[in-house]
Amino acid sequence: EVESDILRRVRTLLRELDGHHPACQSDRGMLRWTLHKKIDQNPSNSSVVVRILVKELERAERGDFRHYIIPLLHTLMYTLIQAPCIPDELWGRVYDFCKKLLTLPRPFCTIGLDYAARLKVERAAPGALYQRMVISEQSLKSNLYPYQEKIFLFADPDLLSEAICQALLSDTEAAQVSQSPRVCMCYVIIHAMEAALGEGCASSGLKASLQDMPMGEVEHWFQQVVAAVESAGQEGSAEHGQHIARLEEIHQAVLSSLQAGNDATGGLQGTPLPNPNISFHLWTEDEQLWKELGLFIRPGWQSCQPDCLGQELDTFGMQDIISGCDCCQQSRFSVLSTDSGIERDLPLPAEESLSPCGTEPEHCRLHRKGGIKKKPSALESVVFLQAGCSGAGLKPPEKLQRSPGPTLGPTAQLQRLHTARVVLLGDDRVLGRLARAYHSWRKRETRRAFLTPRLNLHFYYIPVAAEQPSTWDHPATGQEELCEVGAYLGRADPWYQSNINSLCHMIPKLATMPSSPSKHLVPDLFITDIIAYYTRMGTQPVCFQLYAVKLFFRDPAQEPAEEVFLTELRTQVQDSSSPRELSLTKKKTTLDGPGIELTVRYRKAVLSARPKELALSLRSTGLLMKAIPADQAEDLVCLKVTITEIIRTNNLSGRSFSTVANSLRTQHINIRSTEQRPFMVCLDKDSRRRYRNVISMEVSPCLEPSYCLQRTRTMKSSLHDTEDVGLVKYMPKSLLLPINTFAGVIQ
Repeated sequence: EVESDILRRVRTLLRELDGHHPACQSDRGMLRWTLHKKIDQNPSNSSVVVRILVKELERAERGDFRHYIIPLLHTLMYTLIQAPCIPDELWGRVYDFCKKLLTLPRPFCTIGLDYAARLKVERAAPGALYQRMVISEQSLKSNLYPYQEKIFLFADPDLLSEAICQALLSDTEAAQVSQSPRVCMCYVIIHAMEAALGEGCASSGLKASLQDMPMGEVEHWFQQVVAAVESAGQEGSAEHGQHIARLEEIHQAVLSSLQAGNDATGGLQGTPLPNPNISFHLWTEDEQLWKELGLFIRPGWQSCQPDCLGQELDTFGMQDIISGCDCCQQSRFSVLSTDSGIERDLPLPAEESLSPCGTEPEHCRLHRKGGIKKKPSALESVVFLQAGCSGAGLKPPEKLQRSPGPTLGPTAQLQRLHTARVVLLGDDRVLGRLARAYHSWRKRETRRAFLTPRLNLHFYYIPVAAEQPSTWDHPATGQEELCEVGAYLGRADPWYQSNINSLCHMIPKLATMPSSPSKHLVPDLFITDIIAYYTRMGTQPVCFQLYAVKLFFRDPAQEPAEEVFLTELRTQVQDSSSPRELSLTKKKTTLDGPGIELTVRYRKAVLSARPKELALSLRSTGLLMKAIPADQAEDLVCLKVTITEIIRTNNLSGRSFSTVANSLRTQHINIRSTEQRPFMVCLDKDSRRRYRNVISMEVSPCLEPSYCLQRTRTMKSSLHDTEDVGLVKYMPKSLLLPINTFAGVIQ
């Protein structure tokens, strides 16, 4: 009966991918969540779920239903991570299936290779995947696995209602309740025992014994379990039997402290997967995102005063601002040195015992650092920067609009101990703001790499429909038009469409629902669980081209503005301000029609990538540049420019004017007002990024700052070379914004 119920749920999940599910669209995304919740409530069903999912994967491969493979594989891996114990026969079938995926194109081979490597570690050291995930997400101290992860949830308060922001804040806070380091350590210990010992593990006895232990003993056994699992997971480790024997010793030692009267028996009970560390932020300042990332890798900065952290970042990066505030530079004051400069003349251990760290005098002992700080070479700087950009070591494809993330090579596999997963909630306007901030950060990191060598950075996007979308002097913009990027990702990745795009209208509904009295007692927080699943399993980036625009204003004294945009650029004729100009405009409109005269020069986008310069002059009321194609057939890396042209017709009744839409595709375009009449420009549908009194603009693909820096250095030494030479030839030229999904690019 249980098996038939789970099979029915899995088949319904697959029908949803085909669009044949009869349920309402607002209920999409609930099927996967309810399936995993059923496993959480009864972990003994894990083997049944794994067996069914493996059968469905093998059936999808035989029937060539490739769009089923990645959703089923993600569901299977998420189940395996939490499962208390899985038979070896099932492990072998899953591992063999992942190896078969290596013969398929990307992203199937990429995901198959990743999961095959994880399964190999899990089979050698049962419980390793669960243990590593909990240690990194909860930032538990472990010298053998010193990695830390954190999820940053950013919402723009100008785009989301106060009710939605408050609901997200309440959910993230409720998710952290009852998740102390002690509880997470106990989870790791129990899960490792159940995964290795199977039915021989006394789960109830372990739980009771760990609850009665002091914190020091719990941490001791936690470190012992971590050491055993990590050593078994390494290549060339001891035999599997020795690993089981070691965990059996720890198992018996923990049970030996069980108080009399407690039952030390009991089968597998399973351990829940704790919610990751999620912090919710209202994005009110442009530099707030990078400040939070700096605080993540340097927790000591939390002691800085808010006014110190609020200073503008200078050209030397965030490090100088935060270390330059009064409360953080105590160690940098110049003082008179009274020691001899010899190591043996340093204070004795007896004197060190008076320090605040008295129990660990060795760590408080004064150690000298080198007096000369070596400046990294240009090549070393480029290695860090290229590993941190979206196209590490790879030229971006010129044909596809959406491009897959880079394959990790030796350059990208740097030992970064911190991973930040930034989740953006909102519509395309918040992504436009992210594109602007990302470009600014890349320029700052090019001048001085600070976060890049220390931090793995991943971006995630959850579309949320705003209640009242802002308009810009034209009819109301629909929700579909405001969430173009989310719709595009949904077409590229069906699993993203099912699990993430379904939240677009669900989050506002959940925010307005009255809270139940048992909400704090039953921590089944749907939104938090979906975010955790997305950040854990969404590992395949889709890279979008950013475009740079340079705006020239009517006032010659005003400096040109340089901006970037992700989704669209819209222009509109600007009304005249002075009475004299208004009178002239009316006369001009009567004779020539509405709009202004424009001169357009552009480079036509063609599949052969051969430059073809074109020019035209016309009278127009405005234009629209779209960077996100409306369907998959329009998958060329270019801007689709639609210019509204005014056509004048002379007939017997007089002059008449009509409009026609001219479309062209380009990557480089210059537009100038012939009459010097100004127009307005709006970027990424955001009225906050509106520019007035513009008479000319230049649009082109945004260049990667590290490429520009290295090319400048190369040009200094080769004054007569106009083409890229040396290292520049192999560097990514365009700046791409990576947004993670479950499948990435499905060819």
